[in-house]
Amino acid sequence: MFESLIPWIVLGVVALVIVGIILWAIGIYNRFYTLKNSSEATLGQIRVAMKKRLDMIDQLLGAVKSYAKFEKETLEKVTAMRASVATAGPGDLNKVEAESRSIFGRLLAVAENYPDLKTNTTVISLMDSVKGLEDEISRQRYTFNNISQEFNTMLDTIPSNFIGRIIGLLKLEYLQFEEAIKTPPKIEF
Repeated sequence: MFESLIPWIVLGVVALVIVGIILWAIGIYNRFYTLKNSSEATLGQIRVAMKKRLDMIDQLLGAVKSYAKFEKETLEKVTAMRASVATAGPGDLNKVEAESRSIFGRLLAVAENYPDLKTNTTVISLMDSVKGLEDEISRQRYTFNNISQEFNTMLDTIPSNFIGRIIGLLKLEYLQFEEAIKTPPKIEF
């Protein structure tokens, strides 16, 4: 009697192993897409913060215009960058980040040259807001890069890399904004 149960027991163990492997693969699959969706949400938050920053820089430019004639090209760049943020990928955001930091650096230099401008409450408020957004962008960039690192590590390590390859996932690109402008901004009026 016990010998007739052995094939059923073996079949039951094999079925449990197969179900376990399927559940494990589903767990890895779900983790990949959780990370992917988190990275997209964080990238969206970075875009919103960068657009806010560019809007505030545009307002600062308006406030500064009465004290110094800023280059028309700079205004056009801010407008073009603001429009491009919504559809920019991580590589494009790196370029927008570098350029907007440069423009903001020039604005700070203009404010240094015009003491009356520095005491203008609108300018002070806008500059403080832009600095706050700098911190927000930095935090979001840190979060995005951590999510990307975890996602990319899963694509590089066994056994999750097998699932990643099967479903055709590619590594996420890191955001590599410069922490500071390496060369001082060039100011021309």
